[in-house]
Amino acid sequence: MGRTGNRILALANQKGGVGKTTTSINLATALAAIGRHVLLVDLDPQGNASTGVGIAKQARRLTSYDLMIGRATVTEALQPTAVPGLAIIPATVDLSGVEVELVDDASRAYKLKEALRRLDEPFDHILIDCPPSLGLLTINALAAAEAVLVPLQCEFFALEGLSQLLRTVEQVRKHYNPTLSIDGVVLTMYDRRNNLSEQVETDVRAFMGRQVYETVIPRNVRVSEAPSHGKPVLIYDLKCPGSVAYLALAREVLRRDGGGSLARPEPTAA
Repeated sequence: MGRTGNRILALANQKGGVGKTTTSINLATALAAIGRHVLLVDLDPQGNASTGVGIAKQARRLTSYDLMIGRATVTEALQPTAVPGLAIIPATVDLSGVEVELVDDASRAYKLKEALRRLDEPFDHILIDCPPSLGLLTINALAAAEAVLVPLQCEFFALEGLSQLLRTVEQVRKHYNPTLSIDGVVLTMYDRRNNLSEQVETDVRAFMGRQVYETVIPRNVRVSEAPSHGKPVLIYDLKCPGSVAYLALAREVLRRDGGGSLARPEPTAA
């Protein structure tokens, strides 16, 4: 029987290019680096989270597609990564066909939830990287999750996109998952030299209050470079501002969860 203590967070935003996958990869890595046992579920057919933790396409034997159609269990599909304490269920483009394949399945919104319920291996955190849309895959993630973490780029239409996502969360609460909550909003690609970033931060904090994380993720070239090397930024360059920010975000996530003391010491640069 699966462990019920897993903390399941869906990282969702229907807009592309907001730092959602980058945050999924690096928050998962940061949580693992400070002692948590973490599973990252790549639920985006682009498979960028899988690439970003170094899982080559030819190595993705069983994937989230196999999980969703019942061809594999979570235990069978998960793969270790080069980051100690971090495993991933990878994704391939096959996942884009799930919506069509499950169109006549009355329980199609609960496929991921049922799969995670049968998980045998205990994880402290399960992070689900959602696609940039509000279709069946994202609905599955929200139905399975305890809470939603929203990466939000500091751009002009940020609040408009956030409002749409919050409406979707309300619909999921109503129809699929009445206990779903908003874990928080993480401001990404923050540029302190840009007045727009500061204005967006002011507006989002006024709108969402304490649900906005204190930690903001800066626009940082090292964060952008890391995926092309198949590495989270904490592995690529531990001391860069992006790595420092994601470690701070992980600590803030643990504080909000009542995470207690760290299981092992903070990582240090080699």
